[in-house]
Amino acid sequence: MPARTDAATMDDAAYLERLPSEEVIYFVLPDRFENGDTSNDTGGFEGGRLEHGFDPTHRGFFNGGDLAGLTSRLDYLEELGITAIWFAPIFQNKPVQGPPGDESAGYHGYWVTDFTRPDSHFGTPEEFATFVDAAHARGMKVYMDIITNHTADVIRFAEGDETGYAYRSQGDFPYSTRGGPDGAPINEGFMGPGDSSEKNFARLTDPTWAYTPVVPEAERDVKVPAWLNDPIYYHNRGDTTFTGESARLGDFVGLDDLFTEHPRVRAGMIDIFCDWITTTRVDGFRIDTARHVDPGFWHEFIPAMERCADQAGIPNFHMFGEVFAEEPTAGYIAEYTRRDQLPAVLDFAFASAMREVLGRGQGTFILNRLYDGDVLYEGGADAALNLPTFLGNHDLGRFSTLLKQDMPEISQDELLSRVMLGHAMMMSLRGSPTVYYGDEQGFVGDGNDQMARETLFPSLVDEYNDNDLIGTDATTAEENFDQTHPLYQLIARFSQIRLSHPALTRGHQMVRHYEQEPGLFAVSRVDEEGGQEVLAVFNTSGEERSVNMWVPYDARAFVAIEGDCPAAPTAPGSAAFTIPAFGWALCRVSERAE
Repeated sequence: MPARTDAATMDDAAYLERLPSEEVIYFVLPDRFENGDTSNDTGGFEGGRLEHGFDPTHRGFFNGGDLAGLTSRLDYLEELGITAIWFAPIFQNKPVQGPPGDESAGYHGYWVTDFTRPDSHFGTPEEFATFVDAAHARGMKVYMDIITNHTADVIRFAEGDETGYAYRSQGDFPYSTRGGPDGAPINEGFMGPGDSSEKNFARLTDPTWAYTPVVPEAERDVKVPAWLNDPIYYHNRGDTTFTGESARLGDFVGLDDLFTEHPRVRAGMIDIFCDWITTTRVDGFRIDTARHVDPGFWHEFIPAMERCADQAGIPNFHMFGEVFAEEPTAGYIAEYTRRDQLPAVLDFAFASAMREVLGRGQGTFILNRLYDGDVLYEGGADAALNLPTFLGNHDLGRFSTLLKQDMPEISQDELLSRVMLGHAMMMSLRGSPTVYYGDEQGFVGDGNDQMARETLFPSLVDEYNDNDLIGTDATTAEENFDQTHPLYQLIARFSQIRLSHPALTRGHQMVRHYEQEPGLFAVSRVDEEGGQEVLAVFNTSGEERSVNMWVPYDARAFVAIEGDCPAAPTAPGSAAFTIPAFGWALCRVSERAE
């Protein structure tokens, strides 16, 4: 990977000084954003789509987006107010995998074979360096999506059928706890913090506990670095059930599960990702499938990455782990900031709470309960400021889609109003707001996963092109980089508001008002260093709502930032607010009592 240019390595670059909480993140799948170079569409692979993985008519194959396309659209992102770009894994992937008749491609980036270079469908190492430099030149940070839990599926099991593809059906290789010297399953707490007992490590490496790994001849050397080709560095225990010990030892839907307890694996992963930091000067990592990796790995990996970033002169290097749960709570995801010592986690609890209040008719007390949990994170409320918040993503589905699933009869106008309110709240409440690409263009998918991964450049996928988008008459068959779209304009406006008001980026949050039914929710954001306080009031109801709300006792006057704000309190410690249906108001305390 080529080192960055002198112009892009200035130690005094202002963007380096921003705290993680000050970023507005844009999460994008490079394959689905913009096709800037059609010559790399097949990635240099010969043959048909089952060899090279490119089929722009199919949602499960490469559609053509690349690094050149991302770089060409940085002005679009800058004007949206984006300050940090998080993209799905850029590493070289196995182009196609899956059983005959059900194949799909690694367009999403999570089937890595070579951790040391960009996927050839996306571009060259030089093009990656150009992208990072161009983003930094605009004051935008770059967050890489990294994987330490698994690689592409290369290892087969001798116990499988002769085609070697049975792994794709969950349960064909059920998780193995067989054999073992005493017939008991492996201790769930194996190799935990400070635990390097010979007994647990021996169990983990005992071949009688695992399937028999077989590597096809054609793929014996496909993984890079070369040590990744040795099956000894994988668990080989069959499919995870996502419960118990299998959550850390099992194959994630057939993907080769790395033996992250092994010193060689830990050292190897540290070398790989430290090299990306030092040679490209990226600004952070989103860590895929973090909950499926043993805590002991993180206790070594996280400090090593922090040292690499410090040595490279990259302050505020941000790392946040993916901790998915069907019903996420702050208590659950906070565990991983304490036991596993992850600096931050994606705020799945926020996404869940926002769906409850805007899609499922729950009262705004749900949000109060969410923020009560901020004390549970390692570092408490200060740490919670750095959590990337989001409404929907490439796995769950788009926020608009989730709301439509919850309210099948909702009108397009009301759906747009609820989605706009969701973004206004995300951009104002604590955390680092994360916009899922295409949401700013009103995309409404048919579901999750592949159904939520449309292209912004003209699509040839029929399942995308019949979608009814919100806020526009366009379809995904057209180019969708419309800077007049109401959601684009709302996000751009709120990004500028955040930039102008430190209380909204680094200010502590105090809940001022909530209700048992859909209605008003209000917080204060207080920048203790500068003394600025902003009141943020939202109405999740379809009707206008009014309230006399608790405000700072010494507040004497307010200035409207967004929406209608009272000029002054009605009495010390109380002010009257009226908020329209699905509306909001942001009000700065402009005068205080002496």
